[in-house]
Amino acid sequence: MAATLPAEPNILLEDGAVFVMNKPGGLLTQGPPGIDSLEFRTKQFLKIRDEKPGKVYLGVPHRLDRPVSGAITVVKNVRAAQRISRQLEERTVTKTYWAVVEGVPSESEGRIEHWMRKIPDRAQSEIVDGSNPDAKNAILDFRVLATADERALLEIELQTGRTHQIRLQCSTMGWPIVGDRLYGATDTFGPETEDERQRWIALHARRLAFEHPISKTPVDQTAPLSEHWSVFDQFQTILFG
Repeated sequence: MAATLPAEPNILLEDGAVFVMNKPGGLLTQGPPGIDSLEFRTKQFLKIRDEKPGKVYLGVPHRLDRPVSGAITVVKNVRAAQRISRQLEERTVTKTYWAVVEGVPSESEGRIEHWMRKIPDRAQSEIVDGSNPDAKNAILDFRVLATADERALLEIELQTGRTHQIRLQCSTMGWPIVGDRLYGATDTFGPETEDERQRWIALHARRLAFEHPISKTPVDQTAPLSEHWSVFDQFQTILFG
């Protein structure tokens, strides 16, 4: 009897060894064995769809925080993973995010730069002085797309990729991301869940662009928003066109 094909991950692009996925909020990118994650779901899907014996390889060159949704790439061989990792290190990958924040920036656009570090043994980061031995430079560019009701819709482009970077930097500026209680937000966001670890925040990896690691052709994918973003009535025209 043939195995039942698991629910297909939300695949935006499959091109040879490369996938671009639209990860839901509340789901780990990677997790330990037996824990639900995007990696686990994709491996299970490929194992059955492609009738692969044994273990399925899946490279994960970058990650999205568990409460964050949106575009992420995973690949089916080591060479592709190494080449995309190199692009990430060289900062030639474009990662653009949308965020709804509590508060309104005083400027319509700008660059934010801090020194930050991941707090040891905690799933949290903090702003530190540049002299701190664990300090890493964190840079992002933002643009205000719309404001209403003491909230702002931001478009953010990462220049560096630090743990919780957007979340921490926005909070430090006085604009915590809606739903992000860890960094000072007061409101919740996303589907109701009893497990706090599965909570969403209003941060979405909207666009991901890079060079295909094998064919060398441009990959440029935009991830649609989930229906949960429809709660932001004041921004509907931009969010859903």
